[in-house]
Amino acid sequence: MFLLPAAMELSELIETCKVDNVLLSRPFVQPVKGTLCVSSHHLLLSSRAGDKEELWLLIRNIDAIEKSVQNLSGLQSIKFVNEENGDRSAGSSGIITIKCKDLCVMSLEIPGMEECLNIAKSLEALSSLESTSHMYPFFYRPMQLNLQEGWDLFTPEEQFTKLSTHTDNWRLSYVNKDFAVCPTYPDAVIVHRSIDDAALKTIAAFRQGGRFPVFSYYHKKTGMVIMRSSQPLTGANGKRCKEDEHFLAAVLQPDKKGYIIDTRSTQAAHQAKVKGGGFESKTNYHNWKRLHRSVERGRVLQESLVKLVDACNDQSNSIDRWLSKLEASKWLTHVKTVLTTACLAAQCIEREEASVLIHGSEGRDTTLQLTSLAQIILDPDCRTIGGFQALIEREWLQAGHPFQLRCATSAYSHAKLKQEAPIFLIFLDCCWQLSCQFPCSFQFNEHFLITLFEHAYASCFGTFLCNNEKERFTLNVKEQTISIWARINSPSERKQYVNPLYERNSLAIWPSVAPQSLQLWQGLFLRWIRSPEHRNEAWEQINHIMEHCKRKANPTSTEPSVIKEGSARE
Repeated sequence: MFLLPAAMELSELIETCKVDNVLLSRPFVQPVKGTLCVSSHHLLLSSRAGDKEELWLLIRNIDAIEKSVQNLSGLQSIKFVNEENGDRSAGSSGIITIKCKDLCVMSLEIPGMEECLNIAKSLEALSSLESTSHMYPFFYRPMQLNLQEGWDLFTPEEQFTKLSTHTDNWRLSYVNKDFAVCPTYPDAVIVHRSIDDAALKTIAAFRQGGRFPVFSYYHKKTGMVIMRSSQPLTGANGKRCKEDEHFLAAVLQPDKKGYIIDTRSTQAAHQAKVKGGGFESKTNYHNWKRLHRSVERGRVLQESLVKLVDACNDQSNSIDRWLSKLEASKWLTHVKTVLTTACLAAQCIEREEASVLIHGSEGRDTTLQLTSLAQIILDPDCRTIGGFQALIEREWLQAGHPFQLRCATSAYSHAKLKQEAPIFLIFLDCCWQLSCQFPCSFQFNEHFLITLFEHAYASCFGTFLCNNEKERFTLNVKEQTISIWARINSPSERKQYVNPLYERNSLAIWPSVAPQSLQLWQGLFLRWIRSPEHRNEAWEQINHIMEHCKRKANPTSTEPSVIKEGSARE
């Protein structure tokens, strides 16, 4: 990452800010020649042609840059002007291939070796800034949105108010005020009412990173709950914490049992004990049964994404060879594992009528995948546009998923793998799989999920900045940037995310995880390779049919079309 000195301006990283007669090539659009400009946060190309085609690329979206310079031998200093068309030519020229975090690949043919190298150097520096406060969300000020809008839609207080209408067994605690106990939790958390704040501090010291068990979801049908935490620090000597044991015991209703779903293999959990971590023993946690379900994370997932995107971009292979590369990436295997384990958690709640605690080691990655997907399976509110936003807020953002670390690079970066991992992308893929199997049960469409993917990796909004609430508080993100929910919930924007087939389904949805039931998410991974024209036309027809049916059913309705033309994508 490029660390910008405090006294240095972003503009000082720009070696060349403007080049004429640059040829832009990108998917599904005819090549266009124009003037290329580099600003502090955007790469712009303006065409002089009558169609006024433009490129407006957020530099933060650049994942990798590859450059090739041609005709170098003895020609570096030879430059001339073509008098006929006014083009500026050079004895050398270069092509910059830009690979974006949203998986798009485009190229710029730039006249002049020096200009090409300067542009590439500028983009490499600007796209790898380490300082969060220099990122574009702190400078983005759209006319129609204000800084306060959207930030306080889904607070822990609101969640607790809704919970209080169904049960009085839980309370809202501010033990983490000013992030004093756990840096990756919000200042307000929901905990069992029988546990006081003093005990919570003791439990936090017994759990990795201070992530003591907190409430995640209440199932109205059975009265059972899902909680999440990090691993207990039992160590090799089997250290105990009576307050932690009492907390979990208090959660269980009389004659009820609970399940602890550990997202590590049994072997990995035992190895963690050697390093000071561990797991809950059956002896000390009565009526809790521990289940180990290994869910991959970290480098394994990142390498899987790289292999998947490489397979999707390679169109020269036969279908058998392509399918072999797709299988070798193991992406759908990871999707299946996450969905299967989420179904297990949901079954414990719905069918076993047992409460569930989910954790891995830190409880910030695979744990959140499972708590989120289990709620989508069980709760119809989470399948609405607003409910899904609330889910992302409480189970990902407020729960401390390190977006900035995990989404620092996408599938093309040449940087060495550190903490990058497509944890959130796997979750979105699982949601897409569910929406394919239950196409009428989700209020939002595929375009909504793709939009969240894009903004998690590179955004003009501040919602996915930083790695936890403490970092966002320190940088005043909520006071100085715009929330993505403000944009998505604006009437003109929201309608393009609505699924025209949606009808509320109050039942749990149980997906199939058989190989033939899981598909490659073509709308995401192949969207820059295969034109979406035919799929858009099909959805346009579906929109017209649904609107016609609604008008016949309610002739007096004057509601406008819920989806604008061509916006839904499969």
